[in-house]
Formats: sequence, structure tokens, C-alpha cells
Amino acid sequence: MHFSEYAEQNAVGLATLIAERQVSASEVRNAALRAIETLNPQINAVIETWDDEPQPQAGPFQGVPMLLKDLGLTAQGRRNELGSRLAQGCVADTDSELMSRFRRSGLLPLGRTTTPELAASTTTENRVDGPTRNPWDVTRIAGGSSGGSAAAVAAGMVPVAHATDGGGSIRVPAAACGLFGLKPSRGRLPMGPDVDEVWAGLAVHGMLSRSVRDTASLLDTLHGPAVGEAFHVAPPEQAYSALLNREPRPLRIAVQEVASNGQPTAPEVSAALKRVCHTLESLGHLVTPVVTNIGLSWEAFVELNARFWSSNTAAWIDAIAAATRRRIDESTLEPATLALYRFGKALSATELLDAMYQRNIVTRHVGQLFVDYDVLLTPTLPQAPPVIGAYNAGEESLDGRSWMARVFAHSPFTAVFNVSGCPAMSMPLAQDPSSGLPIGMQFGAGYGREDLLLQLAAQLERALPWQARRPSNWAGNERG
Repeated sequence: MHFSEYAEQNAVGLATLIAERQVSASEVRNAALRAIETLNPQINAVIETWDDEPQPQAGPFQGVPMLLKDLGLTAQGRRNELGSRLAQGCVADTDSELMSRFRRSGLLPLGRTTTPELAASTTTENRVDGPTRNPWDVTRIAGGSSGGSAAAVAAGMVPVAHATDGGGSIRVPAAACGLFGLKPSRGRLPMGPDVDEVWAGLAVHGMLSRSVRDTASLLDTLHGPAVGEAFHVAPPEQAYSALLNREPRPLRIAVQEVASNGQPTAPEVSAALKRVCHTLESLGHLVTPVVTNIGLSWEAFVELNARFWSSNTAAWIDAIAAATRRRIDESTLEPATLALYRFGKALSATELLDAMYQRNIVTRHVGQLFVDYDVLLTPTLPQAPPVIGAYNAGEESLDGRSWMARVFAHSPFTAVFNVSGCPAMSMPLAQDPSSGLPIGMQFGAGYGREDLLLQLAAQLERALPWQARRPSNWAGNERG
């Protein structure tokens, strides 16, 4: 199977070719491994590959290659190092529930992708693996914390990759790398069995893909609670993929151009947002500019997230250090992570309970928003991805709160959906005419309404198609 043939197929397409015996699963596997070997030196998205994975199980995606983010789930017998010196050499004893579901669906995991240390950033530039580069412009970041997965999918190494999202970590790299990225509702995909709520419920699992159909079809095979899950989200009335060819009803779409922190939106992003709004109106939707009210000041919103991130990160670090018998200091942790650890250790129980109270305020206000409107549209990111090194510059001088302020300044639109638990997606609906970089648009909906988002996404994918756009670092450009 040639690179060009392999890279042009999405996951559903590859599954169809394999099922119809137009190509074998081994040919697809070999093409994927060659694509990774060829492209990874340019973008540094993949930590290691596995050529000893057993034949994939029978399932709808039998033989379709994928990659796993090196964080959030475990694969039996594989290293799970979280982008950190503290966790180097850690090996998982068992498959986590989502990993088991990947296998049952027929997906073939081929390796691990990069992540910032313990996912505590929206750029993927950890000190163990080095920076992951954007396939569209290798001088720029790929986003984070699922930056390795995003860069690998955007470059055509694999059609889909695992990702997680605790504050924007699926949607931010999707926007930076020109992908479709859906953050599901809290509880839609299983987190266990070793954990229930990650980051006090802020974090969820998901996937990054190049098409709406791939994400919808994957969600069809993966969703639903495991035994003992704390959250049981109502299942969809019909398969997500079955909705994609049906036009959504006219929707009430609220649009927010400026983030709640007042940060300016770049002119090219604002222009792209306006074009998307015109397209939505032409499709029959009612588009209304709004200034959302989440019930808290921006400073209070960042603080509640900082308390959840830091306290959970501190407990995580303590557990890893106990298992590896390593010290918790500058020799094992990066400055920003160590600052979060110290902030988390200093928090009192009542301060954490206060953050939970603040979370409830946000959730109630977001719930009301989705009584008044069906969908909220914002830019995914207010600015283009920064150059490598700029995001982390001077991190040594920051304390935990200051680091969180920096993270949220980079991505001020995304975290409200983590706090509320509602689903949100980033779509690569535009491209900067001067730089060629993709521009992502974020759509959020009420809790449990992935069906509404995916139906709208399919309509917009038809109206504003992006599949013909390719980054300069693209597997289909290679000879093989």
C-alpha cells in the first residue's frame, strides 16, 4: 500500500478497504509504521512504536492503526511515562477500560504519542522528549496536551489517535493542527477502573481525527459507562454516525468573539468567525452575538481551575514518586509542574471545597445558556500557535497560580466546557490566507448533546470542507 493511498483514507475508509479485502490489515500496518518512521523526525510526535502488537480483534475498525497518548489510559505491558522524568520506566500491569474497548473495536495501537509533563500545559514541549512541532509550520507548537496525537494525525501517520481533555487538550491541538476534535460530555467515555473523576471531573477521554464520520463512528463503538462508573450519561437515541446525513433543524446559535478575560482576538480569527457565522445563517440557523455570563469573574474562574489542577497533580505526583522511589524536585519535574505541585500541597480542604462550590456556579450558568440557545460558537484559540519555546519562556519564575494564568491566557475559550462537563468540539473551518495555518472554531452544546454537535459538524463539513488542505509535512507527499 503506497503512502498516498494510505494517507488519503480516514479510519472508516481503511476499515472498509480491509473488510472488502481490497487491502490486508498487515499492509495497512506496514504503511502506518513507514509513515511514522518517515515523518516523525520532522515533527517529533511519536515516542515509540510497537511492531509486536497481536492481530487486531474482530470489530468495526479491524486493522485500523491508531496511536495512544502517553497519559490517561494504560496498555498492558507498555510504558506509561506521562512526559515526565519522574515516571520514566513505569509499565502498566493491565489494560484500562477504554484501552480494552479500543481493542474490541478492532483498532490496532502502534505506539505512544508525546504529551507535556502530566498534561499540565497546552503546548507539548516536555524536557524528556523535546518539543512536538506543528506539521503546518515546524517552527510553531502543535498545541497540547494531546499535541503528539494531533501532530501525528495531521501529518497522516495514522487516521485517528487517542487524546484527553482537561481544559482544552483535545480542542487546542485540533485547532492548531487543522483537525476535528470532540471533547465528550463528562461520563460519556469510561475513565476507570483505577480512577473515577480525573482532575475533579474536568478531564475526559476522546479522539482526534480528520473527519466528522471517524469521530462519530468511534464514539458509537466506545461510549457508555463501565461497571462502577460514577456518571451514567443517557445514551443517544440512535447511532451518532446515522445522524450525519440528516440536516439539523434550525438552531439558535450564540456567538462570542471575545474571550471572558477580554483578550483580543486576532484579526484573521475574527474574520474567519464572521465567515462561519454567514455560512450558518445561509444554512438556516439563527446566529446571535452574546457576552456569556459564567457567574464568576475571570480571576475566580482561573483560580477554581488552578485548585483542581494543582491538588490532583500533587496527589498524582506523590503516587508516582512512591511507586518509583524518586525524589520530587528539580531533578524529576519541570519548573511549572513543580510549581503546581507546591501550590496543590499548600491548599486546604476547605479551599478545595470552595472550588467545588464555584464549579457549581459555572455549571448552573452554562446550563441556563443552553436553555436559551442550542449551541455556543467561539474561536477555539484567539491567536495563532506561538513559536516553539515562547510559551514556556520564563516558567522558572512562575508559581502555580501564575502558570495557570499563562495556560488559560493561551486558551481562554475552552475550559468552561470542562468545568461544566458539557461537550464541545473544534472544527478546522478556516485557514489564515497569509500564513496558511488552520483556524479552529469551537462549538459547545448542553450536557449529553454530542448528537446535536455531530449533526451540525457534518453539515458544516459539507458546507466548508477542509479535507483538501494538507500540511507541508504530510505522509501523502512521500514516496513509498
